[in-house]
Amino acid sequence: MIQNLNEHEREKLMASLNKGGQKLTPQREAVFSVLISKRDHPTVDEVFQRARETMPGMSLATVYNCLETFVACGLVRQVNHEREPTRYCPNLAPHAHFRDQATGRVHDIELPPEVLNSLRSILPPGFNSEVIEISFHGQASTTEPPPHA
Repeated sequence: MIQNLNEHEREKLMASLNKGGQKLTPQREAVFSVLISKRDHPTVDEVFQRARETMPGMSLATVYNCLETFVACGLVRQVNHEREPTRYCPNLAPHAHFRDQATGRVHDIELPPEVLNSLRSILPPGFNSEVIEISFHGQASTTEPPPHA
């Protein structure tokens, strides 16, 4: 079930869209609600199916356009694992991803500041990273989801 945005989430969405020269539409609000209501790194098809629960007439093209706009406005990040469909992540804090090869689920893994600093320290002189993307692939050793799923 998709939840409606609370006032803080709606204001964040509007501010980011406005900064990117975009406007808030009911479709964008519905797609953003899908992304933050269940932070499971959905694919476009999964977002489309969930968004149609509240907006049955929404097209797949609209979902693609909304997601592209969100990426361009810095509201979500694309998560790509090899040749699999792109997934979308609304967690903008520095973090890594763990892809469970048995289930296909993607989990957020928090990266402590000291790990990020250590990674930046190994860059050659004169190089600065704007983004660090780390992906782990493997299998969960238990059936319990990690705390940041």
